[in-house]
Amino acid sequence: MVDPNNMTFIEHLKELRSRIIRMFLFAGLILVCCLPFTNYIYSFISAPLMELMPSGSSMIATEVASPFLAPLRVTIYSALIISVPYFFLELWGFISPGLYKKERAFVGPLILSSIILFYIGIAFAYLVVSPIILSFFMSSAPDSIQVMTDINKYLDFVLKLFFAFGFAFEIPIATFLVITTGLVSKDRIKAMRPYLIISFFVIGMFLTPPDIFSQLFLALPMWLLFEIGLFISIDKKN
Repeated sequence: MVDPNNMTFIEHLKELRSRIIRMFLFAGLILVCCLPFTNYIYSFISAPLMELMPSGSSMIATEVASPFLAPLRVTIYSALIISVPYFFLELWGFISPGLYKKERAFVGPLILSSIILFYIGIAFAYLVVSPIILSFFMSSAPDSIQVMTDINKYLDFVLKLFFAFGFAFEIPIATFLVITTGLVSKDRIKAMRPYLIISFFVIGMFLTPPDIFSQLFLALPMWLLFEIGLFISIDKKN
């Protein structure tokens, strides 16, 4: 067995390639396991909209292959989301040999926290943000309009929300790492706070669907999570 501390750059690249291949294989295995439950997964993802749609309305498919491809696409994304802990496990296996014992004790909990926050972000988008936004859209429709949303448009909407919130909830970890490692001082981060807050709203504009409510629901939690990360961070100079 090759000692990770004595590996050459090329050997590290080979190991990284092997780990990436294992990630794809694991995600593929999860996908195969999820395929029999495709319709259930689709029903679960579409529930926030279906519960709000007026009586007699339903989602529609405007493309020939949509009834097959839309549920399949949801299943593929679900497999990727389920595989996230394994992805982080492979990442940990790749970086841990190069860390000191003290650093391993420091990074391990951060990786676990990253996984938990990612899932909390998705759950927040599904349980809180989606119902509120969809309820507003449904209630604001004129009486002359019958709401019948295209399934692909709906999936684009919710999947974008899920991943945007999943990654946005990593902000406390990113803030903590930047300050604790000494990359940027805590005082410097505080001085940059107004610009960072503006950037949160800009990011919300690009990562969410084109409505002000989705943008606010992403930008405001990002701001709050940034403040939490700033609060728990320990400046390296201290």
